[in-house]
Amino acid sequence: MDNLLGQYAPKIDRDQGTTDPRPYALGYTEREFQRLELQGALIHDLTEEFLRRAGIGPGMRVLDIGCGVGDVSLLAGKLVGPSGRVLGVDRSAGAVDIAERRATESGQCYWTRFTTGELDTFSPDETFDAVIGRLVLMYLPDPAATLRRLVGFLRPGGIVAFQEMAMPLTRSFPEAPLFSKCRGWIIETIERAGFEVDMGGRLPMVFAGAGLPAPQMNSAGLAGSGPDSPVYDYVAETLRSLMPMAEAVGAATATEMRVDTLAERLRSEAVEQQMCIMLPPLVGAWANTQG
Repeated sequence: MDNLLGQYAPKIDRDQGTTDPRPYALGYTEREFQRLELQGALIHDLTEEFLRRAGIGPGMRVLDIGCGVGDVSLLAGKLVGPSGRVLGVDRSAGAVDIAERRATESGQCYWTRFTTGELDTFSPDETFDAVIGRLVLMYLPDPAATLRRLVGFLRPGGIVAFQEMAMPLTRSFPEAPLFSKCRGWIIETIERAGFEVDMGGRLPMVFAGAGLPAPQMNSAGLAGSGPDSPVYDYVAETLRSLMPMAEAVGAATATEMRVDTLAERLRSEAVEQQMCIMLPPLVGAWANTQG
């Protein structure tokens, strides 16, 4: 994993051009961008199935908010095909650069495009058939207000589809000390930083607050066990990205985490105890606008 992700010094960056004063909990380092690609690969199938169930299909025009390095946009691009169009928007220019490169490499650059912008000021000059996002509402100060604004960019009857985590449902069986600590560090850091750890559970409230009908919903999750599971690296890299924020908010210290050896220690614990690690369920919600 170290060869894949490289060595980068994490830092907390304050977002520029946004009315939200909170820095993004996971930061904008190159290593975090590569963690996002790892995450995207792990939950690719779960999100693809969600988008299909929400109704994303050939020829549609789709807006992906908080697109990061482009995983969800590229998934949507595969579903809409060359006759459709996907626009991904993210506040991080670095993430957008990576997304554009990946679109070119995948052959989707003609219909899957990206732009840098803030969700509270972004105003496209076109309408869409769907607005989608994954793991983005949890970081917004007023997700219902953001959704309400974005609905204005949809055609009548357009699709609103979001997939978010229910972090408190993360667990292992049997329970084990190190994994329990990791779960606590992640949840406590995100909570203390001012973000929502159970946005998956709150999605019906958010949709209602945005003036949307009660959504259809599903839940899907990733689990791992044994020596070859990727979940140990994923947990460790998540904590590597969170570490500056964890220290800033007093949730944990680098000395406690020992993040450079964390993945191997998690692996050893899991193998020794024949554990099943269940990562946070991804809760999906989708609805059509009125009209």
